[in-house]
Amino acid sequence: MITGTHAIVFSTNAQADREVLAELLRGHHRVDAGDGWVIIALPPAEVAVHPTDGPPQHELYLMCDDIETTVADLTARGVDIDDGVSDQGWGLLTTITLPSGARLGLYQPRHPVAAR
Repeated sequence: MITGTHAIVFSTNAQADREVLAELLRGHHRVDAGDGWVIIALPPAEVAVHPTDGPPQHELYLMCDDIETTVADLTARGVDIDDGVSDQGWGLLTTITLPSGARLGLYQPRHPVAAR
C-alpha cells in the first residue's frame, strides 16, 4: 500500500533552499534525518498525468485556497514571489523563486481538488 509521497528538489544551494521551504511550510511537521538533512511534511498531495509531445518531465506545484492572500503573506515573510499572478483557466498561477534559482509553482486551483 502506498502511504505517502516524498518529493525531492535538487539544488545548487541546498541549505538556503531548505530554509525557504521551511518558511513556506512552517507549521508542518519536520524531522531531522541527520547531517543537516531536514525533511518537511507536505500538505495533502495529489498527482496528475498530462500528455506531452516533448520529453517526459516532473514539476512541483504548491496549492493554496486564496492566491492573493498567500502571495501577500509569503512576500511579507521574505519569500521571493515572481511578478504577478496569471489566469491559466484551470487556476491562478505564480512562481516562487528559491535562493538557488529553482522555481516552484504556486497556484489556486479552479478544478476539483483530490487532496482534501
